[in-house]
This record gives sequence, C-alpha cells and structure tokens, in this order.
Amino acid sequence: MKKSFAVPALAWGLVFLAHGQTPANTPAASAPPASATPAAVPTKVAIINIQYAILSTADGKKAGEELRTKFDARKQALDKRSADLKNKVETLRKGAATMSDDARNKLMRDNDAENKAIQRDGEDLNNDVDQENNRLMNEIGTKMIDIVGQYAAANGYAMVLNVGGDQSPLLWHNPGTDITADIIKLYDQAHPAGAAAPQPPPAPKKQ
Repeated sequence: MKKSFAVPALAWGLVFLAHGQTPANTPAASAPPASATPAAVPTKVAIINIQYAILSTADGKKAGEELRTKFDARKQALDKRSADLKNKVETLRKGAATMSDDARNKLMRDNDAENKAIQRDGEDLNNDVDQENNRLMNEIGTKMIDIVGQYAAANGYAMVLNVGGDQSPLLWHNPGTDITADIIKLYDQAHPAGAAAPQPPPAPKKQ
C-alpha cells in the first residue's frame, strides 16, 4: 500500500463581496443633496490558488513533516508486509505442483487472510492520515481566510476567487490579478511557524 502525504485540495471557494448599505424608505426631505458623491464600490477581482498557498506557507510545510513523522513507521511496516506477501505468493506459485493438496490449500488460505489484513490495515492508515491532514489544513486554512479577507478589504477588491481546484470555472485571467504569492508572504509574516503569540495583521499592499 502506498499513501501519498500530499495535502488534498480544499474545496473552499473564497468569495469576499463588498456590500453597500441599501437606503431605507425615507421622506424626500431626508435624502442627501443631489450633488453628494456616492461612496465608491470596489470592482476589482482577484484570484488565489488556496491549495498551493496553504502548502507553500511555513505552517503548511511543517504540517507535511508532522504527517510524515507520525505515520511513516506504519506505512513502512505495511509496505514490508505487502512485499513479504508478494514473495509468499510467488513461492506458492512456483512450488504448488510439488506440494500436497493440504499444504497448498493451507498456504492459499494463509495468503488470502494476510492480504485481507493488509488491505484493512491500509484503509485504517489512510483514514488516520486523512483525518490528521484535514485537522492540520483546516487550522491553516481558517487563519489564511482571515488574511485574505483583510487583504481584500485593504486593497479594494470586491471579490477573491479560489482557482485551486480541478473543477475551477476560470478559463483565463490576467496574471496581475493573482494574489497567491502575496497571501503566502503575508501569512508567514502574521503566523511564523511555531510562534506562540499572535502577530499584528498584515499591512495592505501599495497600489
């Protein structure tokens, strides 16, 4: 059994909309003067590859190392059992003609039982890895969403779209609208890997 420890893509669509206030029904006398300039509504749109951003932060790299440290021993033991079973199956294939029926049937039953045990243990390992991976990535993702929201508000973006998934509807974009690198940098500034105390919010990007 082989298990990739790569972080799975997160099915998060990040959309930050700037909501204007809808005026209440008020008498004409209370309406603002005709010459008043309405507040500008942001119209810029940015994109981010949230999966790549999470994986590229110091926290994301640290989480990957934590997963490998925690589960590599189990994975290696499972790989060894699979290799041993493969050898037993090959030995049985080569020597079946010279074995008694009882000996051959016993080896076949033993191999079958071991194969089922390996499959079961492999599924348990995969589930444990996925559960721990999701926990670590959700912790990082929650903090990153806060960074994206602050960045979008500070830089006048009406919307930030996640294009990290395989099913992204985005067919084309101007490279200048991609804020992934900025968010990675700001995340690492706000959340240094292993830091215990919270950091100040990120500074807005100069226009």
